[in-house]
Amino acid sequence: MGKGHLQARIRLDFKGEAQPRFFFGGKNGEKAAEEIREQKATLLRNVPYQGIVIEDIDLSPEVYQVYDVAVDDQVYYAPLIITLWASSVEDLIRFIIKEEFRKVEILQPENITLSSQNLEKFLFKVSEEIKLDRLAIEARGRR
Repeated sequence: MGKGHLQARIRLDFKGEAQPRFFFGGKNGEKAAEEIREQKATLLRNVPYQGIVIEDIDLSPEVYQVYDVAVDDQVYYAPLIITLWASSVEDLIRFIIKEEFRKVEILQPENITLSSQNLEKFLFKVSEEIKLDRLAIEARGRR
């Protein structure tokens, strides 16, 4: 597959939670966030996405922590920055509906024009991706 028409840089921040230390080991939240980021980067490199060509995956941003009121503790996040080419705006949806999504920057082209028909198609695709993502989350919760 050749490069798409749209170049974007997407930032995803993966949350790491400390794991309990029962007998030995356990992981702190920072280590857990780094490992999740590594696993996701490996998946991005090895699993093909229709309409997407991954150009670069940057794992260099520092892990950061914030206080989470819900868990009354520090939570760690490991950022990952993906530079990619997409065949269409719709192909970016699977990345931007993720809980980990933080930012998207469109690198090329400078301007995008959508006809009303293409905008309708785009909004329908957003709705479909959200439904699929919700079903996947529910299925994981039942395991």
